[in-house]
Amino acid sequence: MSAVTVAHDTDGVTIAVFLVLFGAVTIIGFVAARWQRAKTASLDEWGLGGRRFGSVITWFLLGGDLYTAYTFVAVPALVFGVGAQGFFALPYTILVYPLVFVALPRLWTVAHRKGYVTPADFVRGRFGSRNLSTAIALTGLLATMPYIALQLVGIQVVLGAMGITGDWPLILAFAILAGYTYQSGLRAPALIAVVKDVLIYLTIIVAVIYIPSKLGGFGHIFDTAGAALTKKDPPGALIPGTTDAQVAYATLALGSAMALFLYPHALTASLSASSATTLRRNAAVLPAYSFLLGLIALLGYMAITAGIQPSGPNYAVPDLFAFMFPGWFTGVAFAAIAIGALVPAAVMSIAAANLFTRNLWAEYVNPNMTDEEESKVAKIVSLGVKLGALAFVIVLPTKYAIDLQLLGGVWILQTAPAVALGLYRRMHRHALLAGWATGMAVGTALAIDQSFKSSVYPLDFLGLHINAYEAVYALAANLVVSIVGTLVLNALKVPNGPDATAPEDYVAPVDAGGAPLPATADEDRRAGRFQRPASTGART
Repeated sequence: MSAVTVAHDTDGVTIAVFLVLFGAVTIIGFVAARWQRAKTASLDEWGLGGRRFGSVITWFLLGGDLYTAYTFVAVPALVFGVGAQGFFALPYTILVYPLVFVALPRLWTVAHRKGYVTPADFVRGRFGSRNLSTAIALTGLLATMPYIALQLVGIQVVLGAMGITGDWPLILAFAILAGYTYQSGLRAPALIAVVKDVLIYLTIIVAVIYIPSKLGGFGHIFDTAGAALTKKDPPGALIPGTTDAQVAYATLALGSAMALFLYPHALTASLSASSATTLRRNAAVLPAYSFLLGLIALLGYMAITAGIQPSGPNYAVPDLFAFMFPGWFTGVAFAAIAIGALVPAAVMSIAAANLFTRNLWAEYVNPNMTDEEESKVAKIVSLGVKLGALAFVIVLPTKYAIDLQLLGGVWILQTAPAVALGLYRRMHRHALLAGWATGMAVGTALAIDQSFKSSVYPLDFLGLHINAYEAVYALAANLVVSIVGTLVLNALKVPNGPDATAPEDYVAPVDAGGAPLPATADEDRRAGRFQRPASTGART
């Protein structure tokens, strides 16, 4: 295996193919404003696409939203660097879908009935606590902002691999993104996701057939990668060999699975579905993306076998494609990665705008906004969110975005007791707020103690040595405080907040034969009467 250093030269063919495909999705983004356009301007229409995406569009949107450009760059880069530990993303995206099948249709149903647009809307109604819903909204914003910045990192890597330097191409790309997101809302990434997924599947299928044929087959790839990983500092492996590594792998997978659909962008894409049945169908077929993710991860081993010596880990896959393929196909692959950044970045900015508008601006500044005013505020905020992410990447080192995104996973999991468990059981609002604060403090402290170098924390407790995902420790502390606090506060008869939901709000109506019936809110929405939920009046 000889070392290969790929020069990041400007190749006219690669850039031409890249620009053609990028231009095509730009047109689609602006045209999307006319697709299924409603007669009324509202946050429900702009921020959730009118809640009428069917099974096919929802599948593409969720896949494009959850499997981001940074995933396509970072997962094989992690495999390239450490081996098997990088595959933790594969089981967690499998574990998550049974959870989605059970819980998400229930959230969709109550959100549809009550007009909820964000998870903080649900918490506000369920627990009658403005403070708790504000905490959920702020956590979502904190976790989302660095995630958007990482999509920019994915585009930066692709541009750098093509020899395009400077900030202006990145600024131009996100100006285009801002333009069609402002105009089309969630409809833009929904349509672009179709193009993105076709390009990604085409690129990866060709890669996993062609590259191994040039490198001596998968057997040779695994043998070579296994030998090379043991020589890295620290040593990597094809299989986690120690108990510590296995526990870390398992807790990373489990914690990430529980956190994935708590992210605002995942819930925004889910609430845009036309029915709870649509979400169940998608939970059954979305594991196809996990299969794709496994193939993408294998590119890390292929880069090792090909002898790629990237300037940084994130360049492992771009350099592999540039080395193995002709310029035109490399352009297709790079366009797929860049377009793969646009879809999640758009959904994330929309989700952040929804949270800010509904749960901060409408709650504290202007609670009497009309639907049109609410939609306008969200559009403006979405521009500000993108601008902030762009400034983050340009001004600060990429390391900070990565560190904060890892911390974002720890933070977002602390919303689970209020959002996920709140769908089934109503704990005390004060206990939930105390539990959230405890989990946030514990998770942040563990990350700081590790100097943000790892999301796995080695803990020695009562003679036991546990090497686990920081978010799991934080969630355990959160749950202890929330459950014990609820028992104590209920025993002391401390009043809980009013519950704006009823048991029947969580169950989709069915006819005598068990077939689902449209919810009343669906008829209201089509008639232009779909309103945001009224404030409960609770101040704590």
